[in-house]
Amino acid sequence: MKNILRAARLNAAALLLITLTLLFAGCSGGASGASKKLFIFNWTYYTPDSVIAKFEKEYGVDVVYDSFASNEEMFAKLKAGGASYDLCFPSGDYVSIMIKEKMIQKIDHKAIKNYGNIAPEVLAKCDFDPGNEYSIPYYMGAAGVAVNKTKVASYDKSWSIFGRKDLAGKMIMLDDMREVLGDALKYLGYSVNTVDAAQIEAAKKLVNEGWKPNLLKFDAEAFAKNFAAGEVWVAQGYAESIYGELDPKRWADVDFFIPKEGGPSYIDSMVILKNSKNKDLALKFIDFIHRPEIYAEFCDAFGFPATANTPARALKKGPMYYSAESLAPCELKKDVGADLEKYNAAWQEIKVGK
Repeated sequence: MKNILRAARLNAAALLLITLTLLFAGCSGGASGASKKLFIFNWTYYTPDSVIAKFEKEYGVDVVYDSFASNEEMFAKLKAGGASYDLCFPSGDYVSIMIKEKMIQKIDHKAIKNYGNIAPEVLAKCDFDPGNEYSIPYYMGAAGVAVNKTKVASYDKSWSIFGRKDLAGKMIMLDDMREVLGDALKYLGYSVNTVDAAQIEAAKKLVNEGWKPNLLKFDAEAFAKNFAAGEVWVAQGYAESIYGELDPKRWADVDFFIPKEGGPSYIDSMVILKNSKNKDLALKFIDFIHRPEIYAEFCDAFGFPATANTPARALKKGPMYYSAESLAPCELKKDVGADLEKYNAAWQEIKVGK
């Protein structure tokens, strides 16, 4: 009898162990092998904590959020294979590159129920990914210029501000070759996507001889911190970064504008990386972002116009640091293919001081 009871207990324990194993396997995604974590690689200051918290609560997941300061940094890290992410937010020119490099996978549009909310005028600009097979627009915007009005009394809303010798040492520009050279190209009346060697040379000369001598440095990571700390009074950069570092009580002291000549604009998109282990969660996050109330919350958090989601425009409550109309003279950055080497060469000369 003891042997029978002992065997019954062992069988019951084994059954309990199997049940618990299956239960935990189900919580971890079951046969799909997916975990309950979503790994996101995104720009700094680009998705509000409140939006991430709502997604985590609704879907019972944890979002692991890592950030990058430039497309070049993002691309280099992914190519090096040093990290495994599910969802990434490259600009359009890099979406094109990542498609060619087979780094991202096609998106199932049937899983994006809110795709119809995306602004048609933004979709029309997505020629870097015809039909949005691999990418879904997140935001269309542009870097601009922030001026501390308590330190700089008068100024022209132009890229020419970086040529002002009276502000030498008190200005900063992004460490981003397509942005800075694009600004110079636009100021000179050229396309930000030119592949003409003479035009790129002219832009390099303007930056190197006209702007760089007046800059504290080129910096894509700490520009907003430098501005908030008062180390610089004029900063090229992104509105969300500038205002994100400032106490709201100081926002009135800042003028953020898109220069009248325009500059490089961007469509940052959501893409699912080729080796994503959580594709379904990534699709859910993409769809979640384009709920009108969520997109409005995202834009309100950073003072953005709701450029990429039409119904969200009626739900916005917060201020806008620049208008969608001010983007009109801007030009979308595109993949220039092998001619990117011309930009690389020009940028290297600028960085090393030639």
